[in-house]
Amino acid sequence: MLRLGGFRRGIFQWREALIVPDQPKSQSVTYADAGVDITSGDRAKDRIKFLAQKTFNRNVLSGIGGFGALFRLDLQRWKSPILVSSADGVGTKLKVAFELGLHHTVGQDLVNHCVNDIGVQGATPLFFLDYLATSKLDPEVAESVVSGLADACKANGCALVGGETAQMPGFYSESEYDLAGFIVGVVDRDKMVTGVDIKPGDVLIGLPSTGLHTNGYSLARKLLFEVAGYKITQYVTAIKEKAGQALMKTHRSYLHVIQKLVGASLTSGMAHITGGGITENLPRILPKGTEAQIELGSWPVLPIFEHLRELGQVPQEEMMRTFNMGIGLIAAIPAAKFTRAKNLLDRAEEKFYVIGRIAKGERRVHYT
Repeated sequence: MLRLGGFRRGIFQWREALIVPDQPKSQSVTYADAGVDITSGDRAKDRIKFLAQKTFNRNVLSGIGGFGALFRLDLQRWKSPILVSSADGVGTKLKVAFELGLHHTVGQDLVNHCVNDIGVQGATPLFFLDYLATSKLDPEVAESVVSGLADACKANGCALVGGETAQMPGFYSESEYDLAGFIVGVVDRDKMVTGVDIKPGDVLIGLPSTGLHTNGYSLARKLLFEVAGYKITQYVTAIKEKAGQALMKTHRSYLHVIQKLVGASLTSGMAHITGGGITENLPRILPKGTEAQIELGSWPVLPIFEHLRELGQVPQEEMMRTFNMGIGLIAAIPAAKFTRAKNLLDRAEEKFYVIGRIAKGERRVHYT
């Protein structure tokens, strides 16, 4: 008993002698402390929901906020429906938008780009989803971006049914964001335009672009702001406008003219001229045994492209596979239908240029 008591007493004495450092008070850490403000994000999303709902039609069966968007395919209108989809981003054009504080048009750029991608296959756009990711969500910027998305969706008869808004602190630079989108459209099987019917003798017509659209910006920014040393708000005599203004021209939607050509069965194939220029995009629709002969000088090249070429002494081959060079869409028209196509486009006041023909060859573009 004495030993046990002594042992216990010894332990008690050791505990009394032990110096224990002050423990820091525990502090509650929230998601906002990590850089993600959920409350602010929720307020921005409420406004985004309102903008998106303005694009809804009777085929949208769910509101914004569900785990998945519900869309009813109208089988009365589409007898043998084929779904056509595409995804894309705005790219480094966003860098120009950040510097100018201009965010509305990049949403339009994205939608119109995706609409054109599926439109050249004869598809009518049904719905669109976006992905907006940033370091810290700025409600005003987010609303401006989504407002542009909604306006373009409305103009193209497309519903903005949902998307994702992500705050990723430490991943993106302060005050910057990335923007991408996904589109789904539909075409009846017998109205699909794949290029399989393109034949030697078909006439190639080009529809003008508004500018760079959404491609070639890494090279353009280097030439304008590093090589030439222009400021983004500087007026450039060679292009007769400010540098930033020229770069921010909205990517054009060709849906209206595409639908006219497809509806009248006047085109055997169409190519959206995006990254890769005419050189890489036109062969995507050429059937085996054919080539595209493009006549340089048959359309007016926009001043911005000529100035970029001069600034960097950029070779012609590089220009043609980097930029659209003033042509945003090319349609192959069977020779026997060319007069009808010309009359249709003239009545619609759609400017176009005859830029070449289809010949026998090996699925490439030959410049003359």
